[in-house]
Amino acid sequence: MRNTHKFGRMTIPMLIILYLAFTIHVTLANNYVPTEKILLNCGGASNGSDTDGRKWTTDIGSKYLSTSRKTIASQAATQEPSVPQVPCMTARVFYTNFTYKIPVVPGRKFVRLYFYPVSYAGLNVFDGIFSVTVGSYTLLNNFSAAQTAEALNFAFLVKEYSVNVDGQTLDISFIPSAKAPKAYAFVNGIEIVSMPDIYSSIDGTLKIVGQNSAFYIGNNTALENVYRLNVGGNHIPPSQDTGLDRTWYNDVPYVYGFAFGVTYSADLDTNMTIQYPPSIPSYVAPIDVYATARSMGPNSQVNLNYNLTWIFSVDSGFAYLVRLHFCEIQVYMTMVNQRVFDIFLYNQTAEQGVDVIALARGESGADKQIGVPVYMDYVVLVPNGSPQQDLWLELHPNVHTQPNYYDAILNGVEIFKINGTNGTLAGPNPIPAPRVDVFSPISYIPSSGDYKTKIRKAIVIGGICGGIILAIVIGFFLIAASHCQHGKNSSVRDVPSKCHQDLEQGFTKNLCRRFSFVEITVATKNFDEALLLGVGGFGKVYRGEIDGGATPVAIKRGNPLSDQGVHEFQTEIEILSKVRHHHLVSLIGYCEDSCEMILVYDYMAHGTLREHLYKTPKSPLPWKQRLEICIGAAHGLYYLHTGAKQTIIHRDVKTTNILLDEKWVAKVSDFGLSKIGPTMDKTHVTTVVKGSYGYLDPEYLLLQQLTEKSDVYSFGVVLFEIICARPVLNRTLPEEQVSLVEWVAHCHEKGILDQIIDPYLKGKIAPECFKQFTEIAMKCVADQSIDRPSMDEVTWNLEFSLQLQRNAEESNEGISEIHIKEEPFVPHKWRKNLDASPSFDGCGHLFSQEVMSQKLNVGHLWTGFF
Repeated sequence: MRNTHKFGRMTIPMLIILYLAFTIHVTLANNYVPTEKILLNCGGASNGSDTDGRKWTTDIGSKYLSTSRKTIASQAATQEPSVPQVPCMTARVFYTNFTYKIPVVPGRKFVRLYFYPVSYAGLNVFDGIFSVTVGSYTLLNNFSAAQTAEALNFAFLVKEYSVNVDGQTLDISFIPSAKAPKAYAFVNGIEIVSMPDIYSSIDGTLKIVGQNSAFYIGNNTALENVYRLNVGGNHIPPSQDTGLDRTWYNDVPYVYGFAFGVTYSADLDTNMTIQYPPSIPSYVAPIDVYATARSMGPNSQVNLNYNLTWIFSVDSGFAYLVRLHFCEIQVYMTMVNQRVFDIFLYNQTAEQGVDVIALARGESGADKQIGVPVYMDYVVLVPNGSPQQDLWLELHPNVHTQPNYYDAILNGVEIFKINGTNGTLAGPNPIPAPRVDVFSPISYIPSSGDYKTKIRKAIVIGGICGGIILAIVIGFFLIAASHCQHGKNSSVRDVPSKCHQDLEQGFTKNLCRRFSFVEITVATKNFDEALLLGVGGFGKVYRGEIDGGATPVAIKRGNPLSDQGVHEFQTEIEILSKVRHHHLVSLIGYCEDSCEMILVYDYMAHGTLREHLYKTPKSPLPWKQRLEICIGAAHGLYYLHTGAKQTIIHRDVKTTNILLDEKWVAKVSDFGLSKIGPTMDKTHVTTVVKGSYGYLDPEYLLLQQLTEKSDVYSFGVVLFEIICARPVLNRTLPEEQVSLVEWVAHCHEKGILDQIIDPYLKGKIAPECFKQFTEIAMKCVADQSIDRPSMDEVTWNLEFSLQLQRNAEESNEGISEIHIKEEPFVPHKWRKNLDASPSFDGCGHLFSQEVMSQKLNVGHLWTGFF
């Protein structure tokens, strides 16, 4: 059959020929050949290859491993699907200080350390607190890989550094923390790659943004890569780098709000090639970085009203090297003053009147400027303050030069932390802050093409409103600056009395038990880190005992540096003091002494639901137990929506906010973001967007209209998280799999949903149960709220799923295979033929078709334990 599909004026065969020519050009680019490349698979019993085909050598019995110190090699207790076997599934564990002494030739090296934070040798993952030094440089200090991975929502971590080695040996030391009694250190992989000195200017000095002085980067400077992005392009793995084995990530998660602009790649039908100028080695960045870009878009009027913005969280108190990569690849951009823009870094002007064509002409010294890579380096000083601050990168059209197009362009970004005067690159462990509001960079990926169109339309709206939003942000920071400042002492804080008054304003007293700070200190043994249960957006959670040790409790202490504050604290107390339910966590009391914000709950012996799904050494939950947990949580949410005096919308439903008691009963927790629902004459509550990455209702995200169906959407995401046992957003996966909702929707459409479930569950789910469960979950994550079921219907269908599973097991039917039939799904509550399916009440008890019909006819509320 003749292929008549065309791309522009080019036929498919012609495109293939041009693509091959382009590929040949890429192949001819000169990659850097490192003098040494050492890859140690720490704790691995044998050599192995990673997913990129690179060969790793075991450190067992190697010349790098000293026998004078006690270490153990251990296998990871669990493996997430996204985690590579090599080098992450084995680790070298250190109970005392240990140093790898690695023979190298002098010169600059990339040092990459791999950490997969799970249990090794039965150790508690949260006890893995340690420091790492390389020569005179401190790379990590009291580092917790578990807390960092949770905060970043990564399955595993790769920390990359650039250091200069003067001698013949590279010493890498691992030092367990002296502050934690059970501390140990571990590492999964160590990678050392020789590198050229490509991150300093010719004379070693770089421009400091906002100052007239220069910054010197020389042989004594150590760097830590914190971000490396292929802007507007795809993920680039180490094997496709320029011989330096760097990883370049997609920039979408860091783009501010809805203003994504547009992306494009080099036009193949114009014989476009990327040609490095003599002054820029081809190994500075891959051709794939320069062959793709993100710009503001074709509408100049819209572009003038917003900035193309990326937001990066960085540690305070350090200087940062920011490298921006540019290359004009659109065929009509061939002349000076066609596209001119300004660059802002950390809210300061870094450069005005940037013209990539003019820069390319200066670098190449030839007539050709299109397809010529250039880069610009800046140093940004981030002063002391909150542990992490946002470094904003903004591009805006320059109007003074009156260019042909009011637009801006960027191809790549690299950001490096520069060591301090004391030789340290170590920052604090990031606090998991999963909440996001309208002013935060949103990496949400909608779940259908129809909604993607709406999101793109919202880009225009976002652009026009950019100025308004900026004004609001400034006002927000001014208000925040006036809030009370917490002291640095971790036990007792010397704070103004006004803070206590702020907590009292609008606060209903005597809603529950009030604790003194002395009582809390005794209950937690002065906040002993050995009692730490976890860390969340509000702060740390400790196990404690009150009433003379008779009552175990969970104590959540607010972090003064968290963006969650007084309002969330008050909301949590007021809501949990007014509602009581078997499937809602019970609040015992609170403490507000010395401007503390502390909440005391019933102790949940089995922790969060997520702890039993992935990133955990704990045994996987059986399928029926997962179903029972889903049903319990659904009951809790249904009570919030219908059982209280007013509708309560949780607004932050996720697996870390579903707790499990000693009997594995599910209890919904964390009501700091909860909102009273609309009154009878309204359909929604209009409010700024708050919630958690990956769980946000797209309709709420787009329109800022909150309903109880927003909770239904989030709960649908939870259902897929439970059956797939993977994070809702995992940026280490291929682009199409990053969003769990997107990936599930794709697999559901293709009829292969059974292929992505938790491997532990394969062959253990009855086909009818699987179909019922997945279809109600798909209904929950419908783009439009009107298409989603109520929590009543969700609960009904989950209970039906459980009954189908029980029936299959009791009848000894084979459940080794799941066959999905393509037929329209009707939620069980709406089925006309009630005789066709077994029936049961909210507690899982069977009842007759007649009784069920009566319940349906009178609109009976299925309340279970209500």
